[in-house]
Amino acid sequence: MAYWLANSDGNQHKGVIKRFDPRFWSINFPRPMMAALTTTAPDALRVDAVFYNQDDLAGLIWEAEDRFDHPLLAYETARDFRGCRLSFDWQASNIAALAAINGPTLTIEGRDAAGAARSWFVRLSNYAVGNRISLDFAALDGGFLLPDEADPVFAGDVDRLFISLVPPGFNASGGVLAVPIEASLSLTNIRCDGPASVLSVGDVIVPAHDLAIASGYDDSYNLAPARLLRNILALGYRGTINHYVGMSHYFRLEAVSGGLYVSSAGGTLNVACAAWHADFAARAKALGYDLIISLSYELFDEHCWNDWKQRAFNGDPALTGYTPPSALLSPANSNAMAYLQAVARAFMFIAATAGHAPRFQVGEPWWWVMADGRICLYDAAAKAALGGNPVEIPTIRASLTAPQTALLDAAGALLASSTSALAAAVRLDHPNCETLILVYLPTVLDEAAPEAKRANVPLGWASPAFDVLQLEDYDWVTTGNSGATVRGLAVATQRLGYPIANQHYFAGFVLAPADRAQWRLIEAAAVAARKRGVAQTFVWALPQILRDGFTYFDQGDFVVNAFDDVDFPLALGSGASVTPGFSTAIVTTASGYEQRNVDWASARLRFDAGPGVRSETDLQTLIAFFRARRGAAKAFRFRDPYDHSSSAMTGTPTAADQLIGVGDGIQTRFSLTKSYGTAGDAEHRPITRPVAASVLVSVDGTAVSGWSLAPKGVISFTVPPPAGKQVRAGFYFDVPVRFETDSLSIDSASFLAGEAATVPLIEVREDAGYD
Repeated sequence: MAYWLANSDGNQHKGVIKRFDPRFWSINFPRPMMAALTTTAPDALRVDAVFYNQDDLAGLIWEAEDRFDHPLLAYETARDFRGCRLSFDWQASNIAALAAINGPTLTIEGRDAAGAARSWFVRLSNYAVGNRISLDFAALDGGFLLPDEADPVFAGDVDRLFISLVPPGFNASGGVLAVPIEASLSLTNIRCDGPASVLSVGDVIVPAHDLAIASGYDDSYNLAPARLLRNILALGYRGTINHYVGMSHYFRLEAVSGGLYVSSAGGTLNVACAAWHADFAARAKALGYDLIISLSYELFDEHCWNDWKQRAFNGDPALTGYTPPSALLSPANSNAMAYLQAVARAFMFIAATAGHAPRFQVGEPWWWVMADGRICLYDAAAKAALGGNPVEIPTIRASLTAPQTALLDAAGALLASSTSALAAAVRLDHPNCETLILVYLPTVLDEAAPEAKRANVPLGWASPAFDVLQLEDYDWVTTGNSGATVRGLAVATQRLGYPIANQHYFAGFVLAPADRAQWRLIEAAAVAARKRGVAQTFVWALPQILRDGFTYFDQGDFVVNAFDDVDFPLALGSGASVTPGFSTAIVTTASGYEQRNVDWASARLRFDAGPGVRSETDLQTLIAFFRARRGAAKAFRFRDPYDHSSSAMTGTPTAADQLIGVGDGIQTRFSLTKSYGTAGDAEHRPITRPVAASVLVSVDGTAVSGWSLAPKGVISFTVPPPAGKQVRAGFYFDVPVRFETDSLSIDSASFLAGEAATVPLIEVREDAGYD
């Protein structure tokens, strides 16, 4: 296993920061306004914002609990603010003035001294002298007028605090502003003093490894670039950052007929997004990272022009399943494509200004396929480009007629032409720009829709249309459908012709925290991509890595938990004694009752191979084997003389011996296990070191082929077993063990007198399917 899901701070190395360190603030706001936070000095931060409505409000936030950094890098949770004093200089433009009725207010959310939840509202103007604001959290009052309306703050149990930022003339009733207001705020000379002014913070440095990182602005817009890059660097990611600029936070908007729609008036990117990305690109360059700018054919639906959207035959717009949804842009709509080209050029200008070599990714361009199989080729622009009255395709998952497949071919050519034009637009400014295309295989190579690739993997993408082909397959990976991955990679490589050295692989992602166990499959897929020889493997994406504590280690050729796939000399092991053991914590209460907590689900075995050493030749064999393993450093195979078969303990294996899973029509990987006991209280033992030649497999009671034995005892089917069908296996197996100590003590006189040597071995725990 080359990774760890860190879920607590444990005993890792700690440093310290000052509370209210500029890097660790965050910013948030309701749509449609936009705001971004950057750090301008070790004691200064800046907020850039754009207001569209009279009731827009952004919050500059400090959280008592760090919810955004990786668990190994987070600052300590500290809810008592009474021992600190915060001061800073305030300079704002186009934000309601400090003394205004709705001027900047510090909202403190937490509990009062009695533990009741409540909030306090502290007008910053009450604590300002000129532009210097000083807040002593041990003596702070909410209320509008002081001292008459003083509401004493209890700052001993705080969840978060935030400073409100609203446009001049704020009106809680709302209404669209006549003209969007671009605003900024600078807090400089930030100081925090007092006995509670210092926080401990994770200061771990993971050794550099060969996985690269993918990031996304839509999921990180609220954090300072310096904070994100601190995490990337500390977690060992080096080389390239593949940065998706998103689809919901970069645009400018204009008011039309009661709605707000994307606009190029005044520029392409809003001021908040432009400021954030300029800071991100400059800091990434200073840390030695390359930057790939990624742009997709997606746009936040609420602000997307209706004629830009792909549509199904009946006019339904192509919308994603997110809430709220995004819309897919039509490759045939000239206005939509011109807008994408302008966006790409604007972001590439930011990257080039920071000194990055130009690298541009077209991210997942496709004709959207709805859940019921309808492909969205029928917006007005697409219909015109496809002959005016293209044939209907009710579902792409059915057998298609010749006119329908011809339509898909034409749609593919149209998609390829649009991506070529997008790359060409970037090259107008950067002739030597490296272009990359990201293809999401589970959608475009859906095996239930074999003709979909005509439209969504067009031959117009074939090498050398782009410099690099990037492939992503996380739906297959996280459902264990490795067979689909193998087939999909082969089809994409054969169809588009990019050599493996001109391919990248994207591993991930985990959508929900409850699914964090999927990192096991993702890490395995990343390692497999490295073994295939792709030029770079990216983990998608940073927000999920930080949320779940994913920590990757590149273990190299010799690692502390290395395994030599060799057998302990069978003649020596045949006389071994064995001791199964569990770990049970037993607490006896004052009344004499016991509480027992079982720490291990499976027994851990100990062996003594000493009784098998019966001659000087045996002794020499043992010493040579011990030295080759570097003592306890390397594990190896050991045949348990009392339990090494799926059939009873030592019987001859059959394909029906052990139930290892039930098919669902999707999963192709099943880990070998051996069960002990009855169904209600059975122990299910992972078998990670089967004897390859002995393995037999059956599905629904019939012995089958069409599978292979993957590392760590994983049966990998070419075609998923049908839903509801039992998958069983039989096998001989070895136990992964190591020498329990780094020394062997054998007395020659005692040995010659017939006294057995002591050669302690201990089982090594392994997780299935990591290699």
